[in-house]
Amino acid sequence: MSSNLVTNTYPIPELPQIPERTFAITDYGAEEGGLMLCTSAIQAALDACAAAGGGKVVIPAGIWRTGPLTLHSRINLYVDKGALVQFDPDHTLYPLLSSHYEGNAGWRCQAPLDGEGLSDVAITGEGIFDGSGEGWRPVKRFKMTEKQWERLIESGGVLDPQGEVWWPSREAMEGEDFCRKLWDKGETSMEAYLPARTYLRPTLLSLRNCRRVLLEGPTFQNSPAWCLHPIGCEQITVRNVQVRNPWYSQNGDGLDLESCTHALVEHSSFDVGDDAICLKSGKDEEGRKWGMPCQYITIRNCTVYHGHGGVVIGSEMSGGVHAVRVSDCLFIGTDIGLRFKSTRGRGGVVEDIVMENINMTGIIHEAVSFHMFYAGVEGSEGYDEQLFSVTEETPQFRKITLKNIV
Repeated sequence: MSSNLVTNTYPIPELPQIPERTFAITDYGAEEGGLMLCTSAIQAALDACAAAGGGKVVIPAGIWRTGPLTLHSRINLYVDKGALVQFDPDHTLYPLLSSHYEGNAGWRCQAPLDGEGLSDVAITGEGIFDGSGEGWRPVKRFKMTEKQWERLIESGGVLDPQGEVWWPSREAMEGEDFCRKLWDKGETSMEAYLPARTYLRPTLLSLRNCRRVLLEGPTFQNSPAWCLHPIGCEQITVRNVQVRNPWYSQNGDGLDLESCTHALVEHSSFDVGDDAICLKSGKDEEGRKWGMPCQYITIRNCTVYHGHGGVVIGSEMSGGVHAVRVSDCLFIGTDIGLRFKSTRGRGGVVEDIVMENINMTGIIHEAVSFHMFYAGVEGSEGYDEQLFSVTEETPQFRKITLKNIV
């Protein structure tokens, strides 16, 4: 522990610069009510707005069913109060894209809210984005009551041979073994992975290598995998959002800032199925070679309800996590409060971390957890008795200050 660090925050990230013109999705044929698939109409509004030089695309109150949407630069996607944007779980609507997930590059289904290489992009308003995650995620039996488990089985899907994990389809259940064989062979073609598309679950929002990003106001919920995943982005502001996933949702993280620079997360709430606010930077050798740290991050005035960790660093941190300030947060019933995790093989350096003025109550496991032999188990139990020499694969956590933790 270090006591000579200054508990400063960093310059507020730059906000997007977006023109004032407005486009309504109803002008492009979108019909509310949840019966019609509005993908082409909403995408047409986004495309027209981009072609005009940018502006605000408005989704008014109502229920709007859609497939994945491709975002553009200089656009504010505004979801009005009373609007529910429900992303259809039909896997054939989601093409495979080259992306990153859990620290590794590979093919994933296109995210419902998707953008790459953008500048000046915002998602605002008081409406709701719902990822229909129940059509994608596996569910573990021990997380259900007997009645819930019975209803889940009656809804369709398949059980694994042990009868302990429910999958939405046989293709999803067999996808991991299918993909692992392709990975072991070094197969990289998109076509080879298409049979496993139902297994390659997307995050609800994926922003890759974007600059000047604002998420302010909406509720993001029920994601197929992680909920919000900016990776390689700069100048990110997340403010006054609500992130919700069922507590049993597999990989149901709230916000994963991966290899991002200059981010502010404030006045937001998280109630999710895995880590709530998580800082990452790639995994093992691939992450070290990529060498993009997560740095200059400010998290303040946030509330976390259920989650495996309130504010978490790792376990994918091979590119480093530097210069983080967390303050004035409240954790209620979270599995672990402040959570630091890694394992041998990661390498990387986590340093210059200050966390202060954190209140917690009803924490199920540890209030503060440092686990350097993390193996995917909830809590800090388990460790590796093997002796490891210190190499570039040894993770380093240092210069960490915790103050006024209640």
